Amino acid sequence: MPPVTSDKKIFAGESKNVSRNSLSVVDGSVDLEELDNSGKVKGAFLGSNRQHAFSSAVSLDYWQDIYEKAKYEGRHRFDPQLSWSPSEESRLLRKLDMRIMLWVWIMFSSLDLVRRNINRAVSDKLLPELGMNTNDFNNGQTIYFFAFLAAELPGGLISKKFGPDVMTPISITLWGLICSCQCLIKSRTGYYVTRALLGLSQGGFIPEMVLYLSYFYKTNELPMRLSVFWTAIPLTQIIGSLLAGGFLEMRGISGWSGWQWLFLVEGLMSIGVGLCTFFVMPASVTETSKILGGKASWLHGKNGWFTPREEAILVNRILRDDPTKGDMNNRQHVSLHGLWLALKDYDLWPVYILGVLAYMPYQPTASYLSLTLTTLGYTVFEANMLAIPGFVLFFVNILFIVWLSEKLNERLLISTWSNIWMLPFFIGLVAIPKSAGPWIRYTLLTGVNGIPYTHAILVGMISRNSNSVGTRAVCAALYNMCYQFGSISAANVYRNDDKPYYYHGNKVLLSIVSVNIILFVLAKLYYIKRNQMKDRVWTSLSEEEKTAYLATTKDTGSRRLNVRFVH
Repeated sequence: MPPVTSDKKIFAGESKNVSRNSLSVVDGSVDLEELDNSGKVKGAFLGSNRQHAFSSAVSLDYWQDIYEKAKYEGRHRFDPQLSWSPSEESRLLRKLDMRIMLWVWIMFSSLDLVRRNINRAVSDKLLPELGMNTNDFNNGQTIYFFAFLAAELPGGLISKKFGPDVMTPISITLWGLICSCQCLIKSRTGYYVTRALLGLSQGGFIPEMVLYLSYFYKTNELPMRLSVFWTAIPLTQIIGSLLAGGFLEMRGISGWSGWQWLFLVEGLMSIGVGLCTFFVMPASVTETSKILGGKASWLHGKNGWFTPREEAILVNRILRDDPTKGDMNNRQHVSLHGLWLALKDYDLWPVYILGVLAYMPYQPTASYLSLTLTTLGYTVFEANMLAIPGFVLFFVNILFIVWLSEKLNERLLISTWSNIWMLPFFIGLVAIPKSAGPWIRYTLLTGVNGIPYTHAILVGMISRNSNSVGTRAVCAALYNMCYQFGSISAANVYRNDDKPYYYHGNKVLLSIVSVNIILFVLAKLYYIKRNQMKDRVWTSLSEEEKTAYLATTKDTGSRRLNVRFVH
């Protein structure tokens, strides 16, 4: 039987601000006396000094039964009576950041270095040497995104079945090998084939990592970790630009072009990351001694990274924050029924629509920046070095915007800023004459590329509003698939007959930016309205009716009446 609420309890969930008169996501419960005058939970985020979802015998029996049936990998450490101090949890959180978050960042950096190095390779005569033009380049990118898209959901579900600790290192090693093989391509056909294989090998990685991180971090901790996760994009591109500045100067060595050396060496770097991942990636906090089937004990010790008490703290802090994180084990596949439930959850569709459109505008400018700069008269080395300031701005903005979102407990309106930011820069790109100096055009392009990238905020919304491990796995993949649909369209905005200034393409992007601002506001209004509708139904029920509903409902995730959407 599910947990039953009383008049005395409200659900605190992940939110820093909790209404005294409303119910929200069933992540844990808090006495009204534990709220200060502003509605903030006192000491809610570290330590075990608050009420939780297992405080009542009914709730405890319900969740224990679920964890046993699911064969949840941390159930042997589940202890509703366990207590720990904020300092203990803080120390373990730092340990997770160093052991888990850092390596996840390195793995994502490997992906981003390999998928975007084509943007630097084209500045070194790759297109003419392969007998290609801008449209052929776009076609190759489209093939890559379609392959990435096709592998997104199957890749995530396969990983859910066999475990990310098994599938992730295999995938990284494969895309490193494919990247290195790009040094051998001689024609447009070879370019198309390798882009397709690269997309297939990388699809599924991002939603897989979002789900993986949710195993280790609480809902209030995840958004900032996701923002750090996406700092891999600007920082890797800074590193990639510096590497390209050297590799592309190797043109002529052994009769190879610079872009061939770039593909070869950066692919070998990814292979190295993939092989290392076999030895350092655990399936969960309770399985660090089982990395590589226990064959890596020489590296991690016989008992792994954590003591039994530390494992218990890490398991129970996650379950008290969100009990649904134990309703599947990390080797359990998502059923077709679970897949259908996630697909038809129309309350997540507004975020999927934003995933398609919100980040389309900046992608063409980022992909074409080095090529555009060489067209404007800069050398290959200068073009790659001049890309760095935009990535630095991107890095600063992504950390600030996600921090601000959490500080203000606001997501969709803060996310609108990504498109508001780009609006004046695209107006400038459309308005300036062809005679404008290259530095003016470079400044405007750098401004677009320095976007406050709010992708992490929307991914966090999907994770929070999914509200179960199974739907979270599918919904994260669906959202990223929507993003790839947008990327496919973005890859075809700049056309060969529109170069080098792409006035027509920039007008299209300006229009999309304007529409996106409106869509963010409409999505905000939708979730406000949906929460109000659910509030009216829920508050109209008597306590007996609420108890009966919780005990008998077949609603799952965000479909439950006692669940409120974060927005």
